[in-house]
Amino acid sequence: MKMVFKYLEKYYGRMTLGLSIKVAGTLVELLLPYILSHILADVIGKEMSDIVFWGVLMIVCSATACLCNIIANRMAARVSRNFAETLRRDLFRKTLRLSAAQTDKFTIPSLESRITTDTYNVHHFVNMMQRMGVRAPILLMGGIAITLFMDASLSLVMIAILPLIFITVYLISRNGVPLYTKVQRSVDGMIRVVREDAQGIRVIKALSKTDYEHKRYDEVNRKLVKDEVRAGVIMGTVNPVMTMFMNVGSVAVIALGAFRVSKGLSNPETIIAFMQYFTQISMAMMTVTRMFVMYTKSAASAKRIAEVLGTQEDITVKEKSEYRNKDTKAHICFDHVSFSYKGKRNNLEDIHFELQKGGRLGIIGATGSGKSTLIKLLMRFYDVGQGGIYINGEDIRTIEKERLYAMFGSAQQYDFLYSESIEENIRFGREISHEAVEEAARIAQAHEFITAFAEGYEHKLTPHGTNISGGQKQRILISRALAGKPEILILDDSSSALDYKTDAALRKALGEHLKDTTVITVAQRVSSVKDCDFILVLEEGRIIGMGTHEELLDACVEYREISESQMGGAFVE
Repeated sequence: MKMVFKYLEKYYGRMTLGLSIKVAGTLVELLLPYILSHILADVIGKEMSDIVFWGVLMIVCSATACLCNIIANRMAARVSRNFAETLRRDLFRKTLRLSAAQTDKFTIPSLESRITTDTYNVHHFVNMMQRMGVRAPILLMGGIAITLFMDASLSLVMIAILPLIFITVYLISRNGVPLYTKVQRSVDGMIRVVREDAQGIRVIKALSKTDYEHKRYDEVNRKLVKDEVRAGVIMGTVNPVMTMFMNVGSVAVIALGAFRVSKGLSNPETIIAFMQYFTQISMAMMTVTRMFVMYTKSAASAKRIAEVLGTQEDITVKEKSEYRNKDTKAHICFDHVSFSYKGKRNNLEDIHFELQKGGRLGIIGATGSGKSTLIKLLMRFYDVGQGGIYINGEDIRTIEKERLYAMFGSAQQYDFLYSESIEENIRFGREISHEAVEEAARIAQAHEFITAFAEGYEHKLTPHGTNISGGQKQRILISRALAGKPEILILDDSSSALDYKTDAALRKALGEHLKDTTVITVAQRVSSVKDCDFILVLEEGRIIGMGTHEELLDACVEYREISESQMGGAFVE
């Protein structure tokens, strides 16, 4: 919970004012039973003006307590709202800045759960802490203090019950954090399934697998319910046990009070006031136990949030003295690069090549051969295990992230489109003119189908671009990559949905308009890479062939087999 208090530091002044108002209202509220006792004992039977005076005073006290509570609660709501907004913003920003390896470790569903459910739990606790965290202890301690003054013997009965309550609350609540942590992990699992099903809903329907997905969802849902029930049953015993102890105390107070009244040691007015205080104390204890339960849930969520916020950056800019520049004229150089995702088996092994500025590199290979991994290393989503990657002779580990990422324009097969106009999806929040957007769309062979829409570039897409075809989606993504006029253009299987004619037109347009741009094309089709200056053929993370299309047809059996299986050895432009 240290993280929570750190975020609340800048609100301490406002919280202090709100809590002061809450204290004032609670103290006034504590006076009401005492005033009632005074009216019953000393005012009734005297002048009507005295009765009216004390009655009006009770009304004023009630109204004051109500007004103070309303003001304090509004202030508490404002503080908790602003606190939660800041926390969510920082958590979301941190999530976007996590490295690919860190994102893999947390998983996307878990990060979604932390940004939503966990921040809500913490927000709710901060709000209730300000509303009840002061009022309940004051009512509890103040009520005990006043009843000790009124009748010490009766107060001792209540005080004897309190240790039993506190011990019960402590023993039960200490299990709360691990229980609710487990619940949140189950929430992560449920979000993962919902997310997967929402993205694959068309495939699920096409394959008639709705029942299968129902079963898969029911499985994670039952696990979540099981964990919630276990946490709820254990934490839910706090209130009933506490209520039992308070009822026992109430019976003991009434019995002792009746005995003392019968012996003349006390009076009915005191017993009436005493029972009102006992009710206040009981309600305060109920609130305190609720706070303990809320604290355990909030602490579990705060711990999960702190794990993300406290994650240290693992991909940092290194010193030139540690990773020196390489004496090379190549624009991009892979110098004997090896890499492993999990540190057990290399996913890439001894990758070595150079690419000149304005050159065209094609990368082809079977699924899982390491094509996309090579691109992720070039863009420094991960750091290499061995060797080095250089751009203009600089080791990419020494290049500032903003400068490094500004070099690239990337279009990947599974990039996302959001619910906005086509132009905004291409512009993507950058300061790019409409003319530049249109130029990029023309090169990407997207202008023709875009202008066919009635709204043209203002045609609004649905989330994930479900209201356009796969080929149209890919051309918009390529337009996005081109619009920023990148130094290095990466097309990672981004034309797989294009027909051969459109693919050929795209490659021709790229050659005509991007003469100074280095283009790297990752593809499954030989036709997409055959015109590149040279081609890498990957298999199980190793380069098994390198050269032009013609050279590979002669020297690389695997490449020749791919070519013949796809096109029968012939290509149609």
